[in-house]
Amino acid sequence: MNEIQLQYVKKEISRKKRQLYQELSFFMLVKNYSPDKQCEVVWSGEDGVWSSLPALYHSPIDLDKECWHAHIILTGNITKSIPGNIKFALRYQVEGKEYWDNNHGLNYSSQADSGIKLAPNYTLLNVGFESNLYDGQKQVSIYVAVNRFVKAKAVTIHWTLDNWRHTRTTECLLDVNYWNHHLQSNARNPNQYGIQLWHGLLNIENAFRLQYTLSCDCDDQVHLDNNYGSNYRACHAGLKVMILNLHCYQEDNQDIKFTTIARAINEQNVDVVCLQEVAELWNNGHGDWDTNAAKIINDRLDQPYHLYTDWSHLGFDKYREGVAILSKYPILKQESTYISSGQCFDDIHSRKVVMGQVNAPYIGLINIYSAHLSWWDDGFAEQFENLNNWAVTNQTKNLKGSLLCGDFNVASGSEGYNLVVRTHDYEDQFLVANNHGAAQKIFKVNDAYWQHQYLDDYRIDYIFLSKKSQLEAVSAQVLFTSEDYGRVSDHCGYLVTFEPK
Repeated sequence: MNEIQLQYVKKEISRKKRQLYQELSFFMLVKNYSPDKQCEVVWSGEDGVWSSLPALYHSPIDLDKECWHAHIILTGNITKSIPGNIKFALRYQVEGKEYWDNNHGLNYSSQADSGIKLAPNYTLLNVGFESNLYDGQKQVSIYVAVNRFVKAKAVTIHWTLDNWRHTRTTECLLDVNYWNHHLQSNARNPNQYGIQLWHGLLNIENAFRLQYTLSCDCDDQVHLDNNYGSNYRACHAGLKVMILNLHCYQEDNQDIKFTTIARAINEQNVDVVCLQEVAELWNNGHGDWDTNAAKIINDRLDQPYHLYTDWSHLGFDKYREGVAILSKYPILKQESTYISSGQCFDDIHSRKVVMGQVNAPYIGLINIYSAHLSWWDDGFAEQFENLNNWAVTNQTKNLKGSLLCGDFNVASGSEGYNLVVRTHDYEDQFLVANNHGAAQKIFKVNDAYWQHQYLDDYRIDYIFLSKKSQLEAVSAQVLFTSEDYGRVSDHCGYLVTFEPK
């Protein structure tokens, strides 16, 4: 495909009282060269005045291709006419370069109220589809535009709600209302582009995702639209889990950084946050809730989350130091326990973990553990064994998965890391989500303890998930670097999005 390529244009005219409306919609394919890009439709109406209409990201196809769309509704009345017939081209700007789809220098044209016009290389196409499901949605309408010259006998949707473990088929019906409108009501351009519109209605129950492909049966062959081999997909939002070690009140401009963390949680729409080195003033061992770092961050969210926290030991001679979970969803079950053999408050290797169980919408029950383990030489193996045994004990038949989250103090590829991923069959979810190579970046912890390490990957903060889980990581990113929100700790944050398998 070219860098930018038209799929279809849709134009419809309607009238309400004395007001005339003309709706223009454009759908296009774009090569994904960089996240920082601009796409637009450059167009003119019958008045010959050229305008620019920005296009917006619609949905991904694969790592290299995306769908974009542009839409506008224009009004006309006695003194102001609507654009009528239009000419247009597509422009794509990325990495200092500019690309066009202008129909080989001739520009595209579309007649007034002509309905859907497919680009020349399409016989059938899924049109007007949505990539997101909304809360409570039980049905999905699919519209398929077919060139009438292929003489379609049947249009079929092949679909699944469980990632193709089971497949269903639904036959579409010809949309007679659309056909009649553009044959009868549009005297100016009756059915200008010979497009049939077929419609199918799918009952999706309470499924997290819908995946589907389209087929069109003709006399001599079958035409397919499988979204360039990636299938079409509509789904609910995945579960976003963020981990961050807060550095126990040791940061300069600490209060500002708490605000920055809260802003990131809001902007990234995080569902669950696992925090380590959560500190509050010691106060003779009684603590001081108003100085608790997790509480301060939570109070600065647009809408406060459900919060569960507990402390393990005395940190920096003045803080109760522990771990916390912030959850957008109610914490149905919460527990904390020491995973270290030592449980003295004045021993920094006394380690306590907190667990919260949440019911993620359209995904199910998940146990989430916020942990901060000791270094390999200071008890890691014993602590992880205890954590793993606790997670196994809490495993129930209806649980979709257990996420072990936080600062594990073992470098990727080290003996401790291998104990987790090889001996106990867990997977590092950051690597799972970035299996196309992004994980080769170096994330070095600003800690003197690790300066002797010479590994390619300096992460010590992880989200671990058993291979037997019914969840999968679909995306992962690093947060709180100089490239986004800035540093807020001596650790980076990590944000991973999960979906059901």
